[in-house]
Amino acid sequence: MLNKSSRKNIHKSKEFYENLGFKYKGGNIDQNWIVLKNETAVIGLFQGMFTENIITFNPGWDSNAQNIEEFDDVRIIQNHLKKLGIELTTEADEKTTGPSHITLSDPDGNNILIDQHR
Repeated sequence: MLNKSSRKNIHKSKEFYENLGFKYKGGNIDQNWIVLKNETAVIGLFQGMFTENIITFNPGWDSNAQNIEEFDDVRIIQNHLKKLGIELTTEADEKTTGPSHITLSDPDGNNILIDQHR
């Protein structure tokens, strides 16, 4: 599980990750910590407990970095996020296929990389 500090507002961070498809798994938001899960990706949001870091997602890989047959291409993910009004800091070229990446930041300014390797 990735521990991510949401130093400013855990409620905004929770809403942000829910927009990315994460669901509440456990924890206590009143104690400034929760765990969210999206399929096999698990993240922990801890307000004021850890320093900044980057969160990485890899479309096309399972939780053991093994190829999976069906997955949403990074360009599909990009279009979905843009429709939600989420600003991207780097965009994938929609005229290409295969490996590419996008980047964005969460409400606390932590960087997120969605990195497709194939």
